[in-house]
Amino acid sequence: MSTSYPRAVPRFRRSPATRAQDYEILRLAFPALLALITEPLFLLADAAIIGHLGTAELAGLGVAAVVLQTVVGMCIFLAYGTTAQVARLLGAGRRRDALSQGMDGVWLAVLIGGLATLIGVVAASRLVGLFGAGAAVTEHAETYLRISLLGVTPVLVMLAATGILRGLQDTRTPLLVAVVANVLNVILNVVLVYGVGPAPALGIAGAAVGSVIAQSLGAGLLLWVVARAARRDGSRMRPHLAGVRRAMRAGVPLVIRTLTLRAALLVTTYAAARLVIDDSGTVLAAHQLAFTLWTFLAFTLDAIAIAAQAITGRHLGAGDVPAARAATARMIQWGVASGVVTGLALAAVAPVVGRLFTPDPGVHALLVPVLVVAALAQPVAGVVFVLDGVLIGAGDGAYLAWGGLVVLIAYAPAALLVALGGGSLTWLWVAFAVLFMGVRCVVLVQRARGDRWLITGAA
Repeated sequence: MSTSYPRAVPRFRRSPATRAQDYEILRLAFPALLALITEPLFLLADAAIIGHLGTAELAGLGVAAVVLQTVVGMCIFLAYGTTAQVARLLGAGRRRDALSQGMDGVWLAVLIGGLATLIGVVAASRLVGLFGAGAAVTEHAETYLRISLLGVTPVLVMLAATGILRGLQDTRTPLLVAVVANVLNVILNVVLVYGVGPAPALGIAGAAVGSVIAQSLGAGLLLWVVARAARRDGSRMRPHLAGVRRAMRAGVPLVIRTLTLRAALLVTTYAAARLVIDDSGTVLAAHQLAFTLWTFLAFTLDAIAIAAQAITGRHLGAGDVPAARAATARMIQWGVASGVVTGLALAAVAPVVGRLFTPDPGVHALLVPVLVVAALAQPVAGVVFVLDGVLIGAGDGAYLAWGGLVVLIAYAPAALLVALGGGSLTWLWVAFAVLFMGVRCVVLVQRARGDRWLITGAA
C-alpha cells in the first residue's frame, strides 16, 4: 500500500483537524527551532571571534570543528533514539518506564563520552594531520581540538537529557537551557580570546575553554530537570545494565546511519582541503564558513524533524497509524515551505555575510557562489530532514543505516573526483547538493510511501 501526500505548501484555509495538527507540530517545533538555532551558534560565535584573529586560525577551527562534529554526530542517537523510545512508552501510557529508559541513555552518554575524550586527546595530532592542511592551520586546529574534547561528555549528556524531554513532548526546557549556555559561551569567548580586564588573551585556546565551560553548565541544568521529573514519578535513576545495553543496541543502526552521513561530510572537507590555490587556507576557510552556515540552516529545518520524532513515536506507541500518516503528510508540507524560506534568506545574504566573519576578500569571492548553490538545495533539505525524523521516531533505524550507505556510495566518488580533477569549491558544493541531498531525498521518500515502517506498540 502506498500513500500520496497533499500539496507541499501549508494552506491558510484549514479544517479543524489540520489546525490541530499544525498546533501540535508548532508547539513542539518552534521551541525546538529556537534551541537548535542556538546549537550552531556555538560554532558561529567561535567563527566570528576567531576569524578576526586571522585566516589560519579560522581554517584551524574548521578542521577541529569537523572532528568534534563527527564525534558528537556519531552519538546523536543519544537524543534521537531516546526521543523515539520515550515517546513510544509515553504513547503507550508508561511514563514511569519512559523516564527509566531515558536515564539509561544518560548513563550510556557518560560512558561513551569518557571513552571518546580519552581516545580523542591521545589521537588529536593524528586526527588533525589527516586533513593535510598547512603547518600553521594544523597547529591552531590541534590546540582547539585538545581543549574542546573535554566538553564531549557534557555535550553527550545534554543530548540524552534533551532526548528524554523531547520524548515527553517538552521542547521548551531544552530551549531555555540552550539560550543560557549560548549566551555564556559568547561572553566567555570574547573575554578569553582577546583578554578583558584581568583575564589573559588566550587566542583560539580561549574559545575552546569558553565553550567547554558553557557546555558543562548546560549539561548540569538539563540533568537537574530530568532527575527531578524521575524522582517525582518514582522512576529508576541508578544505572541499570540491561537498560544501558538496550539503549546501546537500539542506537547501533542510528550510529551506522550517522557514520555514513558524517563520512560523506568528512569527504567533503577532505576534498575542500585538496582544492588549494595557495598556502593561506583561503579555500578551506571559505568552505568552513559555508559549512557552518549550512549547519545553521540544517538545524533550523531539523526543528520539524524533532517534532516528527516525538509525534510519530507517540502515535505509533498508542497504535494510531492513521494519525501517524496524517502528521507525516502535514510535516512534509511544512518542511518544503521552511526550505523555501531558508533558501531565499541564504541567497539574499550571500553577497555580504562573509564580511561578518573575516576581512579576507579571497574568502568572500569563493563564498558567494557556494552559498547560492546551498540556497537552491534548501527545499529538498526540508523534505529530507522531516522524513529522517519521521523514520527515526518510528524506530526504522535499520533502513536508515542502509540508506546512508547508498548515499555515501553515490556521493563520495563524485566529491573526490572534483578535488582530484582540479575542480572548484563551487562544483564541490554542486555535487554535495545534487548527490548527497538528492539521493537522500529519493531514499527517504521511497520508504515513507510504504507501510513497513509503521510498527505499533511500546517496543
